[in-house]
Amino acid sequence: MSGLSARDIGHRVVVRHRLPGGQLTDVIGVLQSYDASSLVVRHSDSTPYEVRVEDVSAAKQIPPMPLRPVDVEQLFLTTALGRPAVETAHVGQWLLRASAGWTGRANSLLPAGDPEMPVSEALKRAEVFYAERGLPPLALVRLESPVVQEFEQLGWVDARPEEADVFVLHTTLDLVNGVPQYEVSVSDKPDAGWYGTAFEGTPPAVAPTVMEGAPKTAFAAVELDGKVVAVARGAMTGHWLGVDAVRVDPAYRRRGLGTALVQGLARWSGQEGGRRTYLEVVSSNLPALTTYQNLGYAVAYRYRYLTAGSR
Repeated sequence: MSGLSARDIGHRVVVRHRLPGGQLTDVIGVLQSYDASSLVVRHSDSTPYEVRVEDVSAAKQIPPMPLRPVDVEQLFLTTALGRPAVETAHVGQWLLRASAGWTGRANSLLPAGDPEMPVSEALKRAEVFYAERGLPPLALVRLESPVVQEFEQLGWVDARPEEADVFVLHTTLDLVNGVPQYEVSVSDKPDAGWYGTAFEGTPPAVAPTVMEGAPKTAFAAVELDGKVVAVARGAMTGHWLGVDAVRVDPAYRRRGLGTALVQGLARWSGQEGGRRTYLEVVSSNLPALTTYQNLGYAVAYRYRYLTAGSR
């Protein structure tokens, strides 16, 4: 008798069962399916493991995998590596990014690590870098970091006071690699249908370079009624899966398509060695924030953009 039932589907379980040779072994993961003859346990890498119910000697539900503390400094840099800019340069370990002005992330200083010079000098070099490219000097700063106060003391101010903070959320793949409600196609190159849903109108000229520039990327899509109605992008950096560019056609929202896209990318990532995942959401976007928190994502940190104040 398994000790489990269909009510346990979606929960983490441990199943002790007998192998063909007679020895006992345990399998741990999320219960994916259950019927009178067999059950399927899903590993963290999304691999399904089927067990005949008659071979089960004991089974029970166990607590979810605890969400380990995240190395915020590492994640701060990982987010940049997952979506590289068209052009990059360094001031010490700080990263300067430029992409013809498209998106704040791809056109801002990332103050991660040691600038290897006084902060005042590093910021002057950043200002020169952006002035040479006809861009405003921007810095993406983690609000909990001491660098914020240093920037402000040197005259840098909030670049977008009318906008809300951005949350960077994280969780483990165990919590988000469930079977999607919809069929999610995942490819290593986006096609015209993907770009047509990801953007309203013609994509910026630099968009393909930014979106496709990471070493290992995946482009997820859901097709309904003969057209692509939801898309997202995934990028692997070490064991981290970054999810971004999530967009659902307005006529198809509130149907769980965003959740399906995250699950589809998580299942792809598990096969690629992924173990943890992050994404970004504007703190005022309550529907998206609720969706991601219900999936198991938690806030790692929040950020804003600063710019050089007038002198």
